[in-house]
Amino acid sequence: MKKKAVFVINLVSGTSDKAGVPNLIESNIDKSLYDYEVVITEYAGHASEIASRAKADGVDVVVAVGGDGTVNEVARAIVHSGTALGIMPCGSGNGLARHLLLPMNLKKSIDIINACEIRDLDYGIINGYPFFCTCGMGFDAFVSQKFAESGKRGPITYAENILREGLKYKPETYVIQDDNGTARYKAFLVSCANASQYGNNAYIAPQASMSDGLLDVIIMEPFDVIDAPQISIDMFNKTLDKNSKIKTFRCKKLHIQRSAPGVIHYDGDPVMTGESIDVEVQEKGIKMLVNPFADRSLRKPNALQNAAAELFNQISIMRDDISRQGRHIQAISKAIQKKLNL
Repeated sequence: MKKKAVFVINLVSGTSDKAGVPNLIESNIDKSLYDYEVVITEYAGHASEIASRAKADGVDVVVAVGGDGTVNEVARAIVHSGTALGIMPCGSGNGLARHLLLPMNLKKSIDIINACEIRDLDYGIINGYPFFCTCGMGFDAFVSQKFAESGKRGPITYAENILREGLKYKPETYVIQDDNGTARYKAFLVSCANASQYGNNAYIAPQASMSDGLLDVIIMEPFDVIDAPQISIDMFNKTLDKNSKIKTFRCKKLHIQRSAPGVIHYDGDPVMTGESIDVEVQEKGIKMLVNPFADRSLRKPNALQNAAAELFNQISIMRDDISRQGRHIQAISKAIQKKLNL
């Protein structure tokens, strides 16, 4: 029996022109395997409606043709069902597709759909919003909001927002509770990752897996302008977890309390929410088409990247120790001076 597939195309997502995608699908889809149709979205939320209808009709595969927002819209409509998610990545970041090691070339992405290898993978929920890649609060949610407000797409806009707003952003205090207890952190951001990266190969959680039943929680402690370049390098080198400003742990669910309402993001989409935030993993809650030809070693840093990360991390730790000792000596000196003045 042939499988049924629906391709959901968002023409306005990302930065690439998708007008030729229907013809590309027609020329390259395996017609001996699939009966298919192509549907163009017409408004926000339409992708979810199309995917929900496809699920109800017993469609085997719904392919999201667009960016991470389109992927999220389609995916959240088909969780806990027999319908699988496929991705033809043509967004500005393509975080989930990159984590899955799907080709960015659209013709090659159809080859993966034709291979039709389906796995049961995890997804997450933050305050009722499903996410499949990452969610978070703090600076990354703040930048997601600025990015959405800018009306422009692409990594250049994202970088402009980071550079313009980053030095002005003030860390917040978060009380985080999981199965191991409760801890208080002053943090630049708190991110919960089901997959390893934000997009554009920026790895916020290099060790994250979509099949381990756990979320990777990343706490980025306050840092100064000297630390910023190395944090950026580590993110793109897949070595952020080795940075001294990063605290990480894994859990199935967590509760986060902050001092005031604010923005959070789920797969890069910002939304305002209250002081109380709940995040949990849904183990093996969605079927996805994966790349059977992928070289999974590409998710890991190479030996040189590991060595460089270790070296710079040790330098950073030594610098922080010297700074703390300097402040301690300065405090002692002031105390002695005060006594002498008496």
